[in-house]
Amino acid sequence: MTSGVQTVPRTAEEMEDLVMRERTGDEAVDRDPARATAGDSAVDAAGRALFPKVLRRRLEEYFTSRGISPKANRAMWVKIVAGMALLAGSWIAIYAVRMGPGAFVALYVLGGLAQTFLLLNIAHDSNHNAISSRPWVNKTLNYVFDLCGISSYMWRILHHRGHHSCINIHGEDDALTGRGLLRFTPHEPRTRAQRFQHIYALGLYAVFSLDYVFVRDFECFFFPGHEYLRRARHPAREYATLLAGKALYVTYMLILPVVVLGRSVWLVAGAFLLVHLIIGLSVALVFQTTHTVASTHFPSSRDEFENGVYHIFATTADYATSNPVVGWLTGGLNHHVAHHLCSYVCHTHYAPLTRIVAQTAAEFGIPYRQNRTMAGAIRHHLMLLRQLGQAD
Repeated sequence: MTSGVQTVPRTAEEMEDLVMRERTGDEAVDRDPARATAGDSAVDAAGRALFPKVLRRRLEEYFTSRGISPKANRAMWVKIVAGMALLAGSWIAIYAVRMGPGAFVALYVLGGLAQTFLLLNIAHDSNHNAISSRPWVNKTLNYVFDLCGISSYMWRILHHRGHHSCINIHGEDDALTGRGLLRFTPHEPRTRAQRFQHIYALGLYAVFSLDYVFVRDFECFFFPGHEYLRRARHPAREYATLLAGKALYVTYMLILPVVVLGRSVWLVAGAFLLVHLIIGLSVALVFQTTHTVASTHFPSSRDEFENGVYHIFATTADYATSNPVVGWLTGGLNHHVAHHLCSYVCHTHYAPLTRIVAQTAAEFGIPYRQNRTMAGAIRHHLMLLRQLGQAD
């Protein structure tokens, strides 16, 4: 039996304990709304204020209590070596082994799959400085983007300034840029053609990487649309790196197979297009299914939530978190809530962090969005596109 006097908690730890007892029923608390008291409202408000602190502390304690680094572990280094070996091995075989057109295309596509793997698993983490505590290691691995024909410098700006700091905010989040062809947010004007965007979206995603290689990077450097890009003064070395990276990519992907191996221009061009259809569709779906799905929210401004943690939970959805194969292939980006909460952490740690996220959110009654499978996430993404294309 409890007394009629409720002790006022004085510390964050005492408040957390009180909130947890309220949520888990450790005490026989009457939850009848008709008999709710001001103390109940105070606990709910305190719990909402406390949730981000408790969650952050638990995520940090996962590493400190085990004495492990949040940076790359053995599994991550295996992925780095495997990805690099697959890319190098496919191109060595193309030049070292005499083969017919079919085998050439197969190895060429294998190299493209290696690029997809490297972009999702290595380049993304290195640009978040999540692989090593040594800056030069991350900086070196950043150039995986340039090796794949994409400016690592510009991608870093667009991803950090134009996405992580403004998730799902129209006019700021670069990931919502549909070039007038796709409507990703209810805050964007709708066109008649977008009534069918759920039908043609996958076709546009398939040319996503081609756009990045041949158009987007140059557009952002020389004809920027975002205000923060127009204000930026890019170092001269980044212009040089942009041009050198593009030249290297076009040379080893398109020119050398024709000039050195004597392959047909049409054969190489066809293989190149096939590679980019795979890269574009894969990368676009991995990212789009984490923010633009039927269950996520599109804030009107940065100030809509009192804490950035709530912004992340409202705008981000996980998928297939219990499937290690999906996590391994997508660079852990299916654990996207954990990624936004701990972008400095290597993705090979995300699975246990996601369990902490889900458990803590359930304790505090905070909605945690997820799809059980990647196919389900894709379906909910297309559902949102259909809704946005047919109604304001």
